[in-house]
Amino acid sequence: MNIDFSFFRNAHVLIAGDLMLDRYWHGSTSRISPEAPIPVVAVNQQEARPGGAANVALNIAALGAKALLTGIVGDDPAGAELTGILNDAGVEPLLTQNAGFSTITKLRIISQHQQLIRADFEATCGDELIDDMTSRVRSALASADVLLLSDYAKGALRQCPTLIDEARKAGKPVLIDPKGNDFSRYRGATLLTPNLSEFEGVAGKCADEAEMVERAKAMIAELALDALLITRSEKGMSLITADGEHHHYPAHAREVFDVTGAGDTVISTLAVGLAAGCDLQTSVILANHAASIVVGKLGTAVVTTPELKKSIEHDDELEGGILSKEQLVAAVRDARHYGQRVVFTNGCFDILHAGHVAYLQEARRRGDKLVVAVNDDDSVTRLKGPGRPVNKVDNRMAVLAGLKAVDWVTSFSEDTPIPLLEAVKPDVLVKGGDYTIDQVVGAEVVRAYGGEVEVLNVEAGLSTTATIKYIREHS
Repeated sequence: MNIDFSFFRNAHVLIAGDLMLDRYWHGSTSRISPEAPIPVVAVNQQEARPGGAANVALNIAALGAKALLTGIVGDDPAGAELTGILNDAGVEPLLTQNAGFSTITKLRIISQHQQLIRADFEATCGDELIDDMTSRVRSALASADVLLLSDYAKGALRQCPTLIDEARKAGKPVLIDPKGNDFSRYRGATLLTPNLSEFEGVAGKCADEAEMVERAKAMIAELALDALLITRSEKGMSLITADGEHHHYPAHAREVFDVTGAGDTVISTLAVGLAAGCDLQTSVILANHAASIVVGKLGTAVVTTPELKKSIEHDDELEGGILSKEQLVAAVRDARHYGQRVVFTNGCFDILHAGHVAYLQEARRRGDKLVVAVNDDDSVTRLKGPGRPVNKVDNRMAVLAGLKAVDWVTSFSEDTPIPLLEAVKPDVLVKGGDYTIDQVVGAEVVRAYGGEVEVLNVEAGLSTTATIKYIREHS
């Protein structure tokens, strides 16, 4: 996946929403309070981080993009501290400040990396403060590439429909992290990013993935959205678009430490990707990687461009290898998204020899990605007879996956690869030997959807059967 992260510097994201200051008190716990059955925390460290829409802005700035933040704070120490942190982080705060309003603050007490309690200090903002914030958004829209609305249901986005209308009139995409059980106020937005629980709270409980997609399509039509990105925790993310397409992206996280702020990171990265000129699917892939990084950190945290780049590069290193049918279909779909040509071949590959290697190298030259589908053990026995295969399917796939020419390896249990071909739909089906094209199994399937079928010459005198016969005769 080739992404020029230098374009992030040209991205300009305008953020509006509920601002908060997140305080963290850390300390050790060694005894239970005599006053109540609760642990006593000896606080030895205090820190403060921007929360809510402020954390979104911090994430955007950490990626190297320009973040302009609008929102409401009090003329109080918490407001001053929040503004100072934002300035230090490179965020440009364009805040509505009022002495009659108290900055929303959340206090978390943590011991041994476990959050023991959270105390919230909240206030309600009046209409005049909302009007002032809306005016600031309107003034800043012209220079922004994307408007991001971060809704934490604290009241700052009561004029959300007006903000959406102003942005769309200005030709700016509107991304929203929604809250509550009424999404009608987000009508006309470009994209919403609810988590699965939030989505089902509005659309209804979904029995399976198919029902989720259908309900998402209905919501998109009802609210005149361009797309929905549903975050699904360990199941990754699902993107559903107004044209009826849907794509599922598996989670990359290897260890989940704290999900606090993960939604902020997702929509921040998505906004920066779009503002930098990436298409929607590429931006979602970036957001998915960013989410996998941030859940491995404690509390509201940010992801930097070097971290994101490293995650993408690491994923590229792991991109090849042994895949399930479902993983292969997803990998091929992503390859096509980047204009890559997928070649498919299949066989038993029981004992790999030089003829196989030369054939696979030649097959790889027909495209950008080579898929090798391997008969499982039972199907090899049916095809080749008792005593075959010599090597179990996992071992055969492992050897193939280690070849430079091979990108993806999968197995199939049927006697023919036709069901797999119907699912994967490669651009080119390749077979080696003395076949005519019409004799290649699956050729009619591939040619029916416009794919190509090609027969390659194989090196004479090299075969698995001959090798096995020689070994048996000389053992």
